[in-house]
Amino acid sequence: MLFCGINPGLLSAATGHHFARPGNRFWPVLHLSGFTPRRLAPAEQEELLTYRLGITNVVARATARADELSAEEFREGGRILTAKVELLRPQWLAVVGVTAYRTAFGEKKAQIGPQERTIGSTRIWALPNPSGLNAHWTAESMAQEYARLRTAAEAGEAAVDRRDESGGRPATGPGGPRS
Repeated sequence: MLFCGINPGLLSAATGHHFARPGNRFWPVLHLSGFTPRRLAPAEQEELLTYRLGITNVVARATARADELSAEEFREGGRILTAKVELLRPQWLAVVGVTAYRTAFGEKKAQIGPQERTIGSTRIWALPNPSGLNAHWTAESMAQEYARLRTAAEAGEAAVDRRDESGGRPATGPGGPRS
């Protein structure tokens, strides 16, 4: 799973840690949704790798607010992110912020949840933005959406782990075969 934030906030840029602002709900939601066994602090982001999770951003430029970014920065970020996903080949790309996803990938009608678009064999899921500014999503309702993604990812991994009897090819099932 590769989580993808919008861009670094000023505190994240200063510390080098994703979602570093104290009011950001990413780390609590990640734990509440079952991705991590405990709530991690931003300074512990490297521990995500032990859970087969990664983290990046659509746009590298730090801003105080995401609305300071231009549409072209998002589109260029989408191109860079696509290349990153093609290289890393995660099972899922989880874009944290549906508006960022819409702009970066030109998917104007995208909604929260799984997307039709894929990048190679990588599926995409748009998640709610955990910023405190996104007040109509509570930590609990966000955690439910993040947990839906976790469940889908686990179902896909289970399908890959089941082998057919004629040579060990991945069996199909929820999430289909993995290439």
